[in-house]
Amino acid sequence: MSLNRDDMLRELELLPVWKQRELPPPGREAAVPEVRVPVSEEPRPAPEPVLQQVAEVAPVPDATEVIAEVEVEIEAEVKAEPAVFAENRLEQIRHLDWQALQACVQSCVACELSVSRTQTVFGVGDPQAEWLFVGEAPGVEEDRKGEPFVGQAGKLLDNMLAAIKLKRGQNTYIANIMKCRPPENRDPHRKEIVQCEPFLERQVALMQPKLILALGRVASQTLLQTDATVAELRGKLHSYNGVPVIVTYHPAYLLRNLADKAKAWEDLCFARRTMQELQTAGEA
Repeated sequence: MSLNRDDMLRELELLPVWKQRELPPPGREAAVPEVRVPVSEEPRPAPEPVLQQVAEVAPVPDATEVIAEVEVEIEAEVKAEPAVFAENRLEQIRHLDWQALQACVQSCVACELSVSRTQTVFGVGDPQAEWLFVGEAPGVEEDRKGEPFVGQAGKLLDNMLAAIKLKRGQNTYIANIMKCRPPENRDPHRKEIVQCEPFLERQVALMQPKLILALGRVASQTLLQTDATVAELRGKLHSYNGVPVIVTYHPAYLLRNLADKAKAWEDLCFARRTMQELQTAGEA
């Protein structure tokens, strides 16, 4: 017996699945069932706005601009002084004891030299010494070690001390006008000297030395408030806040000008005689 198509599908139990779909009449489209997606009752948050379009992304700042901003920040830090550099700075310094004065120098940011220094150079020697030797400013080695007059100039100064029977640290104190090294060993600017000289003034007031030897042009001109040269000032007895002052050449200058060592020796002999007279007057 032959089976037709419907009989065959019925025998295989496939007839309901393979039921032919009725096509819509020409000119009409089959209706598409509407699909409903369940919506949450909670409101959805608004999407985050796009921060920047690609064309509006800020460019990477130029290296020179970054450096300029850093310099401005550093300058602001330099100007941000601690309490001791307040409006009555000079008056506060005049009342510091030796230890507080040294701490004040170490933390000083009163001028731009505080940015470039390695460390401050307060001084070295006996704080109750009769002899005070004052130079200009720290050099490279002084800035690195934190002690004035080291290196070749320091060795020459030690020899000068020995020539008048003195020794570093024994009845002598060595300091500078400036407590920080100027870059490239340049002369300190006037505004820098104005900020730093009060520290030396306080050192002198606390020490009360019998005699000061000003070593070189910057030291002598600062202590004596003059524009005169060392040649014009040497050989005479001057005064700084009541303390006698004798002017001579800086050891670094003598290393470059050997012919003036004889003049420096005359100044040392003059200083030795003056000290003997001061000591005699003090004993009387």
